Amino acid sequence: MSETIGYILITVGVLFDILGCVGLVRLPDVYNRLQAATKCVTLGTCMILIGAAVMAFGRGLDALAVKALICTAFVLLTSPTGAHALARGSHKSGVPLWQGSVVDKYQEAEENKS
Repeated sequence: MSETIGYILITVGVLFDILGCVGLVRLPDVYNRLQAATKCVTLGTCMILIGAAVMAFGRGLDALAVKALICTAFVLLTSPTGAHALARGSHKSGVPLWQGSVVDKYQEAEENKS
């Protein structure tokens, strides 16, 4: 039973990773691409790791399961933080938004400070 659940989680995770990769290619600017990379790829990678942990837990508490859960926590902490740093750095260095963008929260925050 745990192998079936593990395979399902891994399959869904791979699908999210593929959608994130398609978003990296198809979306128009760096900010939208960061969103695709952060949300889809973080969720997909975490689901793959959790699926591997579930499959390893089926054989008992294994070092593989513990390592997979530690890696999941690491991805959940570092991926959004890195994407935020990249987006903020891009905005501060003057990388323009896509012309179809509606809201620029960074710009609004800078105007409110002044």
